[in-house]
Amino acid sequence: MKPEILEGRIWLITDGEGKRLDDIDTDMIFHNRWLYITDVKEMGKYAFGNTEGWEDFPEKAKEGDILVVGRNFGAGSSRQQAVDCFRALGIQAVVGESFGAIYKRNAINSGMPLVEAPGIFESGLKSGDTVKINLRTGEITSRNVGFKARPMPSVSLDIYHAGDLFAYAEKLKG
Repeated sequence: MKPEILEGRIWLITDGEGKRLDDIDTDMIFHNRWLYITDVKEMGKYAFGNTEGWEDFPEKAKEGDILVVGRNFGAGSSRQQAVDCFRALGIQAVVGESFGAIYKRNAINSGMPLVEAPGIFESGLKSGDTVKINLRTGEITSRNVGFKARPMPSVSLDIYHAGDLFAYAEKLKG
């Protein structure tokens, strides 16, 4: 079974002045000029390629990292690549103030843990901090910070444990 307590280094996605970036749309996450790429393993190198100040993120990210994002993250189109590019980099979870509805559904269906955490940017966390996230309870902790996010819904957890929506559906059949 996949772990329900994740631990990793965080990236607070902010602007050049350190302020939370809201309304990052799927084109900013994975630009439409790369939509011809169909191999998920190749998508990672284009993550945030259209987000000012974050174009070099793929070179800095490490497997196991966790994104902390602002409000309405993933707004816009139903671009699955905007989820898959982070999976290709080994990003293990996305914690956000809120998510675009289609992005949220795509991430859940892909088995990518999303944690809704209104107020997370006021918690005192900083990029580079190591956090533990309990997906079931919503508790987020670091050396200096304790924060209560929304727990992942049980069906989302079930899909995550199965691997993705297709594997979950197969499990239900069996």
